[in-house]
Amino acid sequence: MTRVLVAADTALLLEAADLDESMRLLPALVAAELPGVTELVPAARTILVRFDPTASTAAELTARLLALEPTTERATGTGAVTIPVRYDGEDLAEVARLLGVSHDELVARHQAATWTVAFAGFAPGFGYLAGDDPLFDVPRRSSPRTRIPAGSVALAGRFSGVYPKESPGGWQLIGRTDLAMWDLERDPPAILGPGTTVRFERVERALVRAQAPEHRAVDAAHAIEVVRPGLQLLVQDLGRPGMAAEGVSASGTADRAALAEANRAVGNAPGEAGLELAGGGALLRFRGDAVVSLAGAMADAWVEPGGAPDSVTHPVEHGRPIAIEDGEALRIGAARDGLRVLVAIRGGIALDPVLGSLATDTLAHLGPAPLAAGAVLPLRGPAHGIAAVERTRAPRIPLPVTGETVELAIVLGPRDDWFTAAALATLVEQEWEVTPRSDRVGVRLHGAVPLERARDGELESEGAVTGAIQVPPDGQPVLFLPDHPLTGGYPIIGAIVDRDLDRAGQLPPGSRIRFRIAQTASPGGTPCRRS
Repeated sequence: MTRVLVAADTALLLEAADLDESMRLLPALVAAELPGVTELVPAARTILVRFDPTASTAAELTARLLALEPTTERATGTGAVTIPVRYDGEDLAEVARLLGVSHDELVARHQAATWTVAFAGFAPGFGYLAGDDPLFDVPRRSSPRTRIPAGSVALAGRFSGVYPKESPGGWQLIGRTDLAMWDLERDPPAILGPGTTVRFERVERALVRAQAPEHRAVDAAHAIEVVRPGLQLLVQDLGRPGMAAEGVSASGTADRAALAEANRAVGNAPGEAGLELAGGGALLRFRGDAVVSLAGAMADAWVEPGGAPDSVTHPVEHGRPIAIEDGEALRIGAARDGLRVLVAIRGGIALDPVLGSLATDTLAHLGPAPLAAGAVLPLRGPAHGIAAVERTRAPRIPLPVTGETVELAIVLGPRDDWFTAAALATLVEQEWEVTPRSDRVGVRLHGAVPLERARDGELESEGAVTGAIQVPPDGQPVLFLPDHPLTGGYPIIGAIVDRDLDRAGQLPPGSRIRFRIAQTASPGGTPCRRS
């Protein structure tokens, strides 16, 4: 039975009967070229269908999705990969206990099984490996780890996988490998593609991870020298949309409107890469003349001359372009509302894009590295602007502050039926506090009453959107931000509507959220089915 579920106000979830049908629906969906569809994210039993609501309504798209017929065979890949593993994972003993086998039998059967890459997701280079041994059906951890080392070999549900980069995750760790799953210098970058056959080989030697290359010094006539980066200073643009099926998240700035506003003020295109500063507290010295503008979180800012410390400083007004001369510095104080200050520089940043974008993806480690003290960022220079500078005319809307309650509109689904009626009431009636453990991957929330599930068991991995509200077994939600994993196995109870995503990206720790169910069109009121 095929169903279509609401995943967001800009996404639907096409659910198949099993993995095989899902993999046969994918080529049919690609060939159909349905109007309005912008991206497809295949997973274990589902395909996340992102769409442009100005080109197709949810109801129209649902009807077309239900009319699709699966192909007779799913697309198959070629090639085989052997992955050397040192079986010393933190969860190895617990997984053996859960499966009712000995440590040695677990390792032997993991090696003996034939694994096939069913689909890619979560992060670049992460392949979901389906095996032929029915033993492997492993529950995820009740609370995900915030850091899992690169090369970790893990189990969750019926799948095995290898973490390409250090990242958070809820899979059970059984070992580690030094084989690189993702390398931008390789073509293709991912060693595991859909259809690839995989076998694991036990090794006893200690594994040594390759050291990351050091940053080269930059010598440019127009550049920014980072004297102090603040809490987090990143290069961001509008990201890498359309690459989810390859395991590459869109990422991009957490406040799209603020980036566009800052760029407009200095005469750039709206999506030109700028700087995203979390919390404030940065000091940036300029080589060569520049024109800059600030938007997003409100923070006091000054231009400081390059001479003596007692030289006159000039304040910077948000949304207004200001000229900075060679040797002068831009000082940005602590954010007074919101969390992220967006800084646009006329002409933009002169770096080579990674997969078509300069966005820093902190989960996948794609794009420029987070900027540290001493980093030098080359600029194109003011002459490369595309239009005259322009002061923002729209009045600034205050952003949330610590202790303030913010209302965010949501749509329920796709897995709201995994929760009790009391949990659904708690979701919208209770205030949720933004915890200090939040980052660009997700806003970790805490409520006095956790959300109670209506069913036990594991949900097979499926696609997720920015703004999705995922609920681990502890009942404390995580609100996904731009660097979220593409797929996950904890049920998603709802998603922030698109117009509120920028505000969600500006939530400082200590602020509070009250969710409100939005009155948006659904694909029919209840999940649609095709027998």
